[in-house]
Amino acid sequence: MTLLQGAQEFGAVLDTLQVVLEYVGTVAFAISGALVASRKGMDIGGMVSLGAIVSVGGGTTRDLLLGRSVFWVEDPTFLALGAGTALLIIPVAHLAGTRVARAYPLIQTFDAIGLALFVVTSTSIALSAGASEVSAATIGVVAGIGGGVIRDVLANEVPQVLVDRRLYITAALAGSIAYLVLLRWEAPGVVAVWVPIAIVLLLRLASLRFGYSLPAVLVDLEKSRRTDG
Repeated sequence: MTLLQGAQEFGAVLDTLQVVLEYVGTVAFAISGALVASRKGMDIGGMVSLGAIVSVGGGTTRDLLLGRSVFWVEDPTFLALGAGTALLIIPVAHLAGTRVARAYPLIQTFDAIGLALFVVTSTSIALSAGASEVSAATIGVVAGIGGGVIRDVLANEVPQVLVDRRLYITAALAGSIAYLVLLRWEAPGVVAVWVPIAIVLLLRLASLRFGYSLPAVLVDLEKSRRTDG
């Protein structure tokens, strides 16, 4: 079985599960967007707008890269779900947002959930659309981190993916690769989707809890100037 056939089989046999996962991922990113908006002191309109935009940001990026119709344009339910979730989370966001230290872990947790779900579903969608393995993995990672990047940019913050040394892109890439490998091994559809999701989620949450990170590349600029001089 080829990867394309595996992805198509996954899409056919577990189509309902994939849709459910995308809905859950949409909700997770909407919550993270609403919490960031609350932490920034935005009004209700800002919270709903940011939550809705963030909830569909990663999937929009994926579809544009693949040259597909943007998913929420074809099915506005996703956008409505994101906006509705942000609206419903306002009371909780207000309570959490009263203390930044209390809101931050919630934002990180829901971001991790959205990351895990969108990485796997987007990798599968990319394969089904005819993308190569490398392209599918890349699109899966981009879709996974896309919502968080858009959220941070709109909230006037440096995207976490650029400043957070803890496992973020690495966790997303590990999940995407695991999905491809499991398809190669002709693993059952349920295993092929849930194991990569668990890998991404566990790596990200563990890195948040224990501070796991890759080594930083540090350059001593002063030493470089003295050497060049």
